[in-house]
Amino acid sequence: MLNRRHFLRNTTLSAVGSLLIPSFLKAFERQTANNSLAENDKILVIIQLSGGNDGLNTVVPFTNDLYYKARPSLAIEASKVLKLNDDLGFNPAMAKMKMLYDEGLVSVINNVGYPNPDRSHFRSMDIWHTASNADEYLSTGWLGRYLDAQCSGGECQSYTAIELDDSLSLAMKGNKIKAMALLNPQKLYESTQVPFIKSLTKNITNATHQSAEENISYLYKTLAETASSAEYIYNKSKIQRTKSEYKGGELANRLKTVAELIISGVPTRVYYVALSGFDTHIRQAEKQEKLLENYSEAVYSFMQDMKANGLINKVLLMTFSEFGRRVAQNGSNGTDHGTANNLFLIGNNLPKKGIYNKPPNLVDLDNGDLKYEIDFRNVYATLLNKWLNVNDSSILGQKFEGLPIL
Repeated sequence: MLNRRHFLRNTTLSAVGSLLIPSFLKAFERQTANNSLAENDKILVIIQLSGGNDGLNTVVPFTNDLYYKARPSLAIEASKVLKLNDDLGFNPAMAKMKMLYDEGLVSVINNVGYPNPDRSHFRSMDIWHTASNADEYLSTGWLGRYLDAQCSGGECQSYTAIELDDSLSLAMKGNKIKAMALLNPQKLYESTQVPFIKSLTKNITNATHQSAEENISYLYKTLAETASSAEYIYNKSKIQRTKSEYKGGELANRLKTVAELIISGVPTRVYYVALSGFDTHIRQAEKQEKLLENYSEAVYSFMQDMKANGLINKVLLMTFSEFGRRVAQNGSNGTDHGTANNLFLIGNNLPKKGIYNKPPNLVDLDNGDLKYEIDFRNVYATLLNKWLNVNDSSILGQKFEGLPIL
């Protein structure tokens, strides 16, 4: 009799790992006859700057003497800052982001955080991923619960989410549904085309009913659904290849894949992408400059692609990091873990464009760290309610005020 261990050893289940996602992916298969987003459906793209990006050297308070006093060798010279208003400006590496800002496509939200902040990467990221309180531990993510909310009676509607990675973040895991993780549609498809998998999926209905073991039946079903979804996404991704040039390293490559899936009509509502390397304890200037340049170039390429394809009004991009850095530089020309940070919204439907709120307060600090002004869950609530059109309080577990940003 075929058991779980033998099944895993003889298939690519173990190799593909999180790419093999349970039953909600059948939604892709059901949509082959009507596989485009509805006219009013919106797409949310999230970029996570992993490691704790230094917000003060990203959106620079170039007129604040306390900023220069706290960072004698790390502060950005005022003459080099890409000025946004009389108080704040972008890091000079963000020239393409400044172009988007000048086009009226960017909203900068300062001082975003949460009560009782945690300075651990893992814990703070969990809090952002789950939208939990600082003393609360949840096993589902805010976007995973959004996916759960789209299901009725165990059958999922046509709303899905994709993470451009080889593993799935907690933000994308629900109770009933987990989003799909992939780096490349073609590679995902090829991973399901080995002879053993093809022979199983060809007769999947009979195999499922005849299996004497419930676990094996589930694995058969999972494998069939994954193979079907991989084939669907791969075939759809070939429909429209972007003609735009993308610059910005690996982030650009991933946003290019997102763009091709969007313009090809894949009915995905949420895309999730991460850029790592922002834990700049040592020699921050050169490290952050390159990362911000890549971020800026990649996002600019993506937004120009959306504009060229007439999709600029359907797509909203949010960028966040799990925390900011301390106000004062450390002894290694870097910065240590801090608290509140800035957050970017990028799109063509922002009623409050430009600088949304006041600059960071460098006088009234929390033991050397910025105090948060806006709870990040107010941003989530607005995105859920105003952009994804769902009940935000049922997903976040409590009512948050929301912001007039959409």
